[in-house]
Amino acid sequence: MITRILDKIKQPDDLKQYNTEELKGLCEEIRAYLVDVCSTHGGHLGSNLGIVELTVALHKVFNSPSDKILYDISHQGYVHKILTGRKDYLNTLRSYQGCSGFLQREESSHDHFGAGHAGTALSAGLGFAAARDQRGASEKVISIVGDAALGCGVSLEALNNIAETTDDMIVILNDNKMSISPNVGALSKYLNRIITDKNYRHVRENVKQFLTKIPKFGQAIRSGVAKVEDAAKSILVPGAIFEELGFHYIGPVDGHNLDSLIPILEAIATDKKPVLLHVMTEKGHGFHEAESCPERLHGFKKKVPAEPDAVPQPSVKSFSQSFGDAACQLASKDSRVVSITAGMLSGTGMTVFKERFPDKTYDVGIAEEHAVVFAAGMAANGLRPIVAIYATFMQRAMDCVYHDVCLQELPVIFCLDRAGLVEDGPTHHGIYDIGFWRSLPHIHIMQPRDDSEMKAMMDLALILDHATVIRYPKSSSADLTCPRAKVELGKSEVLREGTDAVIWAVGRECELALQLAEDLQKKDFSIKVVNARFLKPFDKEAFLADAKAMPMITLEDHVKTGGLASIAAELFVENKISKPYLAKAYPEAEVITWGKVDKLRELYGMTSDKLIEEITQFLDDSK
Repeated sequence: MITRILDKIKQPDDLKQYNTEELKGLCEEIRAYLVDVCSTHGGHLGSNLGIVELTVALHKVFNSPSDKILYDISHQGYVHKILTGRKDYLNTLRSYQGCSGFLQREESSHDHFGAGHAGTALSAGLGFAAARDQRGASEKVISIVGDAALGCGVSLEALNNIAETTDDMIVILNDNKMSISPNVGALSKYLNRIITDKNYRHVRENVKQFLTKIPKFGQAIRSGVAKVEDAAKSILVPGAIFEELGFHYIGPVDGHNLDSLIPILEAIATDKKPVLLHVMTEKGHGFHEAESCPERLHGFKKKVPAEPDAVPQPSVKSFSQSFGDAACQLASKDSRVVSITAGMLSGTGMTVFKERFPDKTYDVGIAEEHAVVFAAGMAANGLRPIVAIYATFMQRAMDCVYHDVCLQELPVIFCLDRAGLVEDGPTHHGIYDIGFWRSLPHIHIMQPRDDSEMKAMMDLALILDHATVIRYPKSSSADLTCPRAKVELGKSEVLREGTDAVIWAVGRECELALQLAEDLQKKDFSIKVVNARFLKPFDKEAFLADAKAMPMITLEDHVKTGGLASIAAELFVENKISKPYLAKAYPEAEVITWGKVDKLRELYGMTSDKLIEEITQFLDDSK
């Protein structure tokens, strides 16, 4: 790709030498580069294509890193990375030891606050502003939040607190739910041209001060004028609610028009009142495939060239698809079943459920806490809600699970996708939650090994009187070729008999355990393999019988603390078993980075080759 300006941008200050027309050309260069990078490495293409002009305008007007620019979630931070000296580094996006898909404080001085989950930019931005005010400094603080993330409880809490805490903070609402209609756009341009004019604002403040000084009637007149102004805003300006919260509201503004964005940002940069700039953008702007299907290209998958003469491979069913199918089966036979998702309908495999049962599908947006309490209310009134959320995002609602579901013994079914390592890194790994679930009363924890077991566990969850957690990874759910026993609450399943050692695995790790047993047989080791199935209630009787009979190995896609390894340690201590055992899991004291999952597993010794070597040594030492 031939570039003219893009290759010359090494730091944000480099933008200041270019005029608006030249910056428009730069935006097109950035778009082409984003498509090229995401086609190679995957990534969040749609959201970044939609924020190109806004990011260019921000770095044109403000002075990063002295001014603080914070992005909510930060998956839309690729353009920011390009403009802050990381253009070439972006070509290692989401690869091991490469560029993160999110902002990272350790990656650049321009990344002031790391993120990955929604709802952080406003609270963190207010923290930056308050710290600046405490120091008596003057840098600007700008928080960019999307319309979906604005619905987070923590975002709304911050909005309610900003004007009470500081008089100098800029909030940019990046609204990409709809395009700007001609009428709203024209009215917006007219109103914004007035309200961002310095003379208008100066006169407005002087009139307020003058009215206040009029004896007896001045304050009443000022209040009357304010009421008239508010009434006009409620009709003409979509942001009256933000004015009530203490913001100077400007918008809606075309987020793809540099001719209006730059002057507005220059005007509000001098405001001494919290400002909320409402910017309308389009996900995937400038790239037809992303514009036409913004949800599908939210997380863009890299294009893998086909091998010459390659035979087309059948598509492999994922756990998300297995869950969606199982949920549909439950709803088709039980009218009480409903589904709840938190802004991830497609990602959790629930699109098929919505197509078949639209009136039973509730997408509450990025609001995990609300989703849990909403489900609790449904369960308390006779329904059987299924809550589908990524394991990592569920961590944000754990108090609600305890307080509103478990204490009231409500039969909510929590289905946690992406349990285990994922490519996006530490903010998205689902490897920290089992310890919390195990500590709660009135809840069951299951992990299916394949498609058939997912369906059986969903069937079981429907008839249980207490809450259930079903955890599963982002991987194939193809049925394993081994004996299959009926799923019974708290009972494990023997997948393979053996006499020299036993591997207790959970979930999809059973597939790896069976492969290990097969490979170890070639070394003359007879390995028993057990599918734990349940982490609560756990099959203590079967586990202890195996632990006393032969060397024990546990295998899980979780940190050691809290999961299967902890269960093993507890049982060994409680039952005074002095035999050695080998617990294979991830270290809890180390933050596991981003990268291809196969690479991360290799790094932590969780691949077949490395496990064979370690288990062989363990068994030799156990003789």
